[in-house]
Amino acid sequence: MGTLSTTFTGLEFVNPFVLASAPPTESKRKILKAFEAGWGGVVTKTIGLHPVENVAGPKTIFQRSSEEKPYVSRTKRPDTVSHSSWNWELISDQALELWLPDLEEIKTTYPDRMLIASIMAGAGGEEEMNNWKKLATACVNVGCDALELNLSCPHMDRKDMGAHIANDEDIIRSILKAVTSVVSVPIWVKLTPATSTLVDAAGAAYEAGASSISLCNTFPSLPLMDPETLKFEVEVDGLVTSGGLGGLAILPQALQRVSDIHRAYPDKAISGIGGIRGFREAFNFIVHGAGNLQVCTAAMEEKGSGGVGVKLIQELTQDLSAYLDRKGYGSIEEFRGLARERIVEHSQVRRKSETYNGGFEVSAEAS
Repeated sequence: MGTLSTTFTGLEFVNPFVLASAPPTESKRKILKAFEAGWGGVVTKTIGLHPVENVAGPKTIFQRSSEEKPYVSRTKRPDTVSHSSWNWELISDQALELWLPDLEEIKTTYPDRMLIASIMAGAGGEEEMNNWKKLATACVNVGCDALELNLSCPHMDRKDMGAHIANDEDIIRSILKAVTSVVSVPIWVKLTPATSTLVDAAGAAYEAGASSISLCNTFPSLPLMDPETLKFEVEVDGLVTSGGLGGLAILPQALQRVSDIHRAYPDKAISGIGGIRGFREAFNFIVHGAGNLQVCTAAMEEKGSGGVGVKLIQELTQDLSAYLDRKGYGSIEEFRGLARERIVEHSQVRRKSETYNGGFEVSAEAS
């Protein structure tokens, strides 16, 4: 029988499924409920040092579509299916001093589950580097197993934070140098997918000491406007700004980014994020190289779970276990990266005038 347990960045996960840094991990209450439900780990909602105040209106919406009325809208209509989530929510508004005792209690209560603290500071000089050090040291000292550096938030006003700095390899190196100088736990770096230099940024992060790259965070985007009312589907005083698109809508793009990183750095770790609603999506991240799987939108959408995906984690683990047994795999490592050699340059795909001289054969174990 296959095992759900995985070793990722040197940490032992009871299963590879993790709640991503987002509303499902915004409080001690939610994280404890998530671990009780069976999640293998959580990445906390991003913790910072600067004051945070969210917009005066809805922070997250869920967009849906249907066959009869295939337009995408948050408007509730019969027979619709999930299309995506959209949010313009900022990082945690809970102060570090309040997070620390909560983190300690969570880890003490569930010592076999992996607790990863997401942290964020700026890049404006020595003071901000010290802020990274302060956040890292504080979270590790209360028991966090790893850190995830948020270099990917798509809607930060400060230009030295989040996705604004994810393309700057020198800044990536300086932040990792600061963090790795004060802690020795695994460091995951969450990069923005909205860049043409993602592979280079990932390479800089790995070279500077990152244990893993986490991607994809949400894609920069805007909500839709209703053609009759001329109102955005989420706005405050008629105004809106860039937010993040997540959920099923970003799945193929997220897989592309994961594949790009894995093909460039096949021996490095990747935590896959973006559109996982069930086993099939998780499977696709694994075959493109991810050894760890983060979930957000599907957990938030589950009714009656308090936004932490109680039924979802049961389905994910049951379906993965059944797949391992059906295919005879001992763990996900036996099929991780299986797709790598089949992703090629466009010019390498056979043209109509060319003769077919054989193809990819799936082994008995992978068939």
